[in-house]
Amino acid sequence: MKKVLAVGLAATLAVAGMGVLSACGTNEGVSKDDIKVGFIFLHDETSTYDKNFIDAARAAVEKIGLRDDQVVFKMNVPEDDTAYETAADLADTGCDVVFADSFGHESYILKAAEEFPETQFCHATGTQAHTKNFDNYHNAFATIYEGRYLAGVVAGMKLEEMIDAGEITADEAKMGYVGAFPYAEVISGFTSFYLGARSIVPEVTMTVRYTNSWYDLTAEGETAKALINEGCVLISQHADSLGAPSACEDAGVPNVSYNGSTKATGPNTYLVSSRINWEPYFEYMINCVINGEEIDDDWTGTLETGSVELAELNEGVVADGTAEKLAEVEAQLKAGTLHVFDTSKFTVGGKTLTSYMADVDDMGDYEKDTEAIKDGYFHESEYRSAPYFDIIIDGITSYSTT
Repeated sequence: MKKVLAVGLAATLAVAGMGVLSACGTNEGVSKDDIKVGFIFLHDETSTYDKNFIDAARAAVEKIGLRDDQVVFKMNVPEDDTAYETAADLADTGCDVVFADSFGHESYILKAAEEFPETQFCHATGTQAHTKNFDNYHNAFATIYEGRYLAGVVAGMKLEEMIDAGEITADEAKMGYVGAFPYAEVISGFTSFYLGARSIVPEVTMTVRYTNSWYDLTAEGETAKALINEGCVLISQHADSLGAPSACEDAGVPNVSYNGSTKATGPNTYLVSSRINWEPYFEYMINCVINGEEIDDDWTGTLETGSVELAELNEGVVADGTAEKLAEVEAQLKAGTLHVFDTSKFTVGGKTLTSYMADVDDMGDYEKDTEAIKDGYFHESEYRSAPYFDIIIDGITSYSTT
């Protein structure tokens, strides 16, 4: 079962079945005046991905009331041994808790956690905390697939408007998606986005092209252009630059972005953006250390915790009635009457899935170890926080650009 987490003063509510909770150091706590927090970011604020984390970190430390000298930001830290060296340096210079924001940082943060057992290490998008069971290493993510689904509803409403206006036919409702890598996190995201759009326009199809990079302004822009040239009439992305939104604005093609509004870049084409709001987790993480409370080994934020958000709709570009439809669908998601990966809503090879073994317990062997389908839907981010939906469903074509 998924852990549902409250985010006040380090409160956490764990539902049975998720594994071991990890202790926060000695459980004696650290004075708010003395705590020191380190943040490691893959890029800087030019990356929409990292800016989302950076803004959340600043908001959290301001809300908690930490001084500038209690917080250290390390930016442009690559996914190599530099990440270990940075984490070790932060621990060695007195940080009580260190957070890293990129999937590829995980092995290096784990190495630092082994070396510095008195420091708490927290990591976004990782997969190994619930199997390693270190007392001082923790993963976190959120049910962003629900946010992606909602963004897909916005896209579907726009496509329906274009069909009704005679701009395209239903058979021409083809979306393009700029993906970074063929990882489960990306596949889960683009599938949920597609399913959201298809809930409005059943005929919609989607082509995904991977850039094989999280941040490449040129590649993302060129990939978006290639998708548009292939006949895609709406573009979304899971990549970190403004390349795709810029290409969409130049071509006059509607765009759904990620990790924050890109309205300034695409005032005439931007529709909406989904994102994980990391501020609740940062408040939780820091307050755990202050209060000597346990940090969840595998934290999952939700719509209810304020961890999954949509940016403000671009009124005048989105279709009429979009806000009302979003409110209706979000209420269904929160009530549990709608499941994003309802297996009756998609097929694989023309067949409905009744069983699927997912690679949840990451032991480095990529073995499928956990039945993920029950009660008629795929249970994403319930057996660990990081996504593990890695199925290419009918209606989606995906391939690398290289």
